[in-house]
Amino acid sequence: MPLTALAAKQIFTPLEVIENGVLVVEDRTIQSLGSREECSVPPAARLVDLGDRILAPGFVDAHIHGAAGYDLTEGTLEALMAVAQLLARHGTTCFLPTTMSASEAVLLPAVKNLGRLLRSWEDEACWGEPLATPVGLHLEGPFLSTDFRGAHPAAFLRKPSLALFQELFEAAQGSLKVLTLAPELEGALELQAEATRRGVKVALGHSNANYEQAIKSIEAGASHAVHVFNAMRPFGHRDPGLLGAILTEDRLPAEVIADGIHVSAAAMRLLVRAKGADNILLVTDGVSATGMGPGIYRLGTTEILIEPDSPTGALACRNREGNLAGSVLTQDVAIRNTVTFTGVSLCEAVKMASWNPARVLGLERKGWLGPGADADLVVLEPDGSIFGAMVLGAANFL
Repeated sequence: MPLTALAAKQIFTPLEVIENGVLVVEDRTIQSLGSREECSVPPAARLVDLGDRILAPGFVDAHIHGAAGYDLTEGTLEALMAVAQLLARHGTTCFLPTTMSASEAVLLPAVKNLGRLLRSWEDEACWGEPLATPVGLHLEGPFLSTDFRGAHPAAFLRKPSLALFQELFEAAQGSLKVLTLAPELEGALELQAEATRRGVKVALGHSNANYEQAIKSIEAGASHAVHVFNAMRPFGHRDPGLLGAILTEDRLPAEVIADGIHVSAAAMRLLVRAKGADNILLVTDGVSATGMGPGIYRLGTTEILIEPDSPTGALACRNREGNLAGSVLTQDVAIRNTVTFTGVSLCEAVKMASWNPARVLGLERKGWLGPGADADLVVLEPDGSIFGAMVLGAANFL
């Protein structure tokens, strides 16, 4: 895009708040930002005054299975494009397509197709409007606990296997970013070491690990925990388990699904007190029903039912066994919910959805606003709702 200056009442970098700020974008990159007194607008720039709105970094979703009626395990360009389009409308500018546990006959081709699409994304995607960028694959399973499998079919869970991991890694064609692993399983630490050696982040979840097993995995370099409080051994004052390790270890950031269904407001407040705004990742665990309505959808190979939850009235996703099966949450709603549930500032909640996940995932040019960062940003109304988004310089509000 041509040289453009965006002026707004506030800019969340999100490490600081700049009042009456201006941000200059050229092509796909942020060139400069600061207050209007400090940062002059280049004479050749087009100036866009956003009034009392807020400029913030685009959101980063580290855990999403689908949206807009599509499940990402389909492994098609149509599915990936539909998800990317819907996410951008909700302020998410990059994401990790996340697969479910499935048979090798389903999972390996899905990973291969997604890996190919991610490698050729810029060539294949239609850039008529902003599209969230898929920045790597997240394998949620199949190396998970049968005791805390959640919506993952028991028939498709596997013991940690270096051979199967090698097949999945090769199928991903360099796109594998995160592997969720239950650290108590036999062979899990060996698999974690191999994944880490290959540059894959190991996340802890769907686990019956005790505290000691969790600590061993953290010490071996586990990157974060998936959907904290859900699908893990409950906390006990004599048996703190994985949850106890998450709440007390600053070395392990934690994802949370802030939809009011997966985690109560009181538990969210506990999480913020224990972890602080620096160690929480707002994710969606979104499924194909995101952006749709009540009905029957799919999560991987599993049929799921979307219907109003009691007593919240919000749409909940469950499998035929009654287990929660992802969400229809979007990150803009997660941010507003987090402010309401916990009392953190809007800037802190934005940080949980942008800077924090980008840092955990090693995305150096994503999740922040500053010279040299990608021109991925969101324009927020003062109440945190979305006005527009920009992905690599392509915007829907100019």
